[in-house]
Amino acid sequence: QVKLVESGGGLVQPGGSLRLSCAASGLRFSIVDMNWYRQAPGKERELVAGVSRGAITNYIDSVKGRFTISRDNAKNSVYLQMNSLKPEDTAVYYCHSVTPAGTQYWGQGTQVSVSS
Repeated sequence: QVKLVESGGGLVQPGGSLRLSCAASGLRFSIVDMNWYRQAPGKERELVAGVSRGAITNYIDSVKGRFTISRDNAKNSVYLQMNSLKPEDTAVYYCHSVTPAGTQYWGQGTQVSVSS
């Protein structure tokens, strides 16, 4: 009964900001690694940012300095603060979890569109 639910996507102008949220249920959130992936039309799904169970963060080079991933274990949630958005950031963003056993879970995705 694991469920990941994303929210916060939308349409913004270049240079704008969005904050994505992912609410997790049905898993021991504090011991899983959490990630944000994205997939643009015609492109391969890519890992954007991750935060480990120990709160260590990593980012793909193209979003460093613009995006910030964080987690709130008390709320079983992970967030992605997205600033200085560019049209190339347009994609469906997916919340992703991997347990210590290697089991992976995916959210349904939330659309982020950056356009004038």
